[in-house]
Amino acid sequence: MTEPSGAERLTRELDWNLLRSFVVVAQSRSITDAAQRLRLTQPSVSNALKRLEDRVGKRLIDRAPGRFALTPAGELLYREAVEIHGAIYRLSTLMRDMTDEVRGHVRLAMASHVVCPLFDRVLAEFHADHPRATLSISVERSVDALAAVAARSATAAICLVHRRDPGLEYLRLYREFFGLFCGPPHPLFGRRGLTQADLAGHSAVSFETDRLHDALRSVTMLRAESDLNEQIIGTSSHLEEVRRMVIAGLGIGPLPLHVVARDVSDGLLWRLPPYEAPPAIDVHLVWNPKAALNRAEQSLLGRLCTRIRETPIAHRTYG
Repeated sequence: MTEPSGAERLTRELDWNLLRSFVVVAQSRSITDAAQRLRLTQPSVSNALKRLEDRVGKRLIDRAPGRFALTPAGELLYREAVEIHGAIYRLSTLMRDMTDEVRGHVRLAMASHVVCPLFDRVLAEFHADHPRATLSISVERSVDALAAVAARSATAAICLVHRRDPGLEYLRLYREFFGLFCGPPHPLFGRRGLTQADLAGHSAVSFETDRLHDALRSVTMLRAESDLNEQIIGTSSHLEEVRRMVIAGLGIGPLPLHVVARDVSDGLLWRLPPYEAPPAIDVHLVWNPKAALNRAEQSLLGRLCTRIRETPIAHRTYG
């Protein structure tokens, strides 16, 4: 078997503690001074220096009466030992960052009243794993949520999408279906056997995006097919406020079936025709791939993307 070279033997046998002690010795005025700084006895430090000199095969300290200085070999070893010390320190910091709790703030911009069990589960898991991470959710119009992501002032958006910005990334988070509803004061409330023709001429309330050229185009078509009054009595960008106006009897309005199922069972809303083939609306997760994300943002966004891709759309379709 080939004998190891001197360099191989040195890397295998050299004790880091000897180098650490040598750095302190080189920065001290004497062995006694170094021993005090290392909190060791003077003989222990002298023996450590002797072992290191034996390992490298060079004299490292020029010690004589009134003289304590590094030799040329000592100068060279000191410079390298300082670099090694710095590398080990950086390594410990990196490892600490990898094992410490994830911290950081996540900013989400969301359309109003997003009801998505998949998102809720991911959020719960994220908090359980990273309890020191913080989160803020702003409820905005979809167009404003997308603008915040484009401007990198929001980590991600969960919203409707009409036109796609090529600089952003999109994943369909879930699909929901819309139906037409009225509230208790409305003359059609509680009536069974209605047909779509019975809705003709009645007033309507809806979303600001309920337009042929916007994200709720299919809902606009449904309203037109029902021959509702073209004048919309009330509009809002927030689902909760459209729901409020419908319940108050201002008019017939479109609402997501799964979101208002509880209201229907509680007698606050009444489902109106058509009952077949309700219009489908997709809600997307949107983010900016050029944004510099902190560890908390990376974790939540990564979890959401992974869960979306792993879950068939059939399991992300509600209502």
